Amino acid sequence: MNKVLRSVCLLLTVGILFIVMKVPAYAGEMTTGTDSHLAGETEQRTYINDSGTAGNPSELNELNISNELTVTYNNGNGELSGSLRILLTLTLIALAPLLLIMLTSFTRIIIVLHFTRSALNTTTAPPNNVLIALALILTFFIMNKTLTTAYNESIVPLDKGEVTQQEALERGLKPFREFMYGQTQIKDVEMFMEIAGEEWDGESLEDIPNYILIPSFAVSELRSAFIIGFIIYIPFIVIDMIVASILMSMGMMMLPPTTISMPFKILLFVLADGWNLIIMGLVRSF
Repeated sequence: MNKVLRSVCLLLTVGILFIVMKVPAYAGEMTTGTDSHLAGETEQRTYINDSGTAGNPSELNELNISNELTVTYNNGNGELSGSLRILLTLTLIALAPLLLIMLTSFTRIIIVLHFTRSALNTTTAPPNNVLIALALILTFFIMNKTLTTAYNESIVPLDKGEVTQQEALERGLKPFREFMYGQTQIKDVEMFMEIAGEEWDGESLEDIPNYILIPSFAVSELRSAFIIGFIIYIPFIVIDMIVASILMSMGMMMLPPTTISMPFKILLFVLADGWNLIIMGLVRSF
């Protein structure tokens, strides 16, 4: 029985495919005449010129062929093609998280927030999603002036056609370079300059290439974040030591001191308005 059903299904499938292959498709009602396969009358075809007949850029802009796709962008002869623009845009979207981390204040903020949670000994409160969201909000708050300057000096002139793509890129990076240079320690720049075999006078920002400024900024941010994290840890370590001493004096050495000290840490953090102090300190550190 199964073999019969399979044979019938196979025959039906072959028949359907045969019918589909024999039936032509039309973009509209068929018209009489020698060109009945065209959509519309002969004088109203969906193309103007034949493929490959354009002899100059102006004729290429007027070329309209139904079965082909031509991408032009603002008559930009000598600029990047539409396909390459799409590729670069998708690449920038993929690299956006990396740029957000390496060119902004996000690194320092997220590390300090994680240090704060570890010092409180609350492993899941606040959760990672909340910390990341808070770090993003603070990053946009701190970088607002830089982002606004980059947009006004780069994107707006590029849309108006006043600057080229290369000039727009340089103008857009300039505010970020100034921000990173203000937060980067000189010894980090000198270290990467020495590794790369470059020379630097120790003062001029223009002499620092991007491939040296970005890692120097990242190392400086890590150092600053760990210093702030150490300062945050100090009062909580004191509470742990006091609780551990009290438990040892009471002979309760089998009871973990962190279990008893955590409520006191949270109480101290709330009474001191810890989130306000930490966020204020982070924002003012830039």
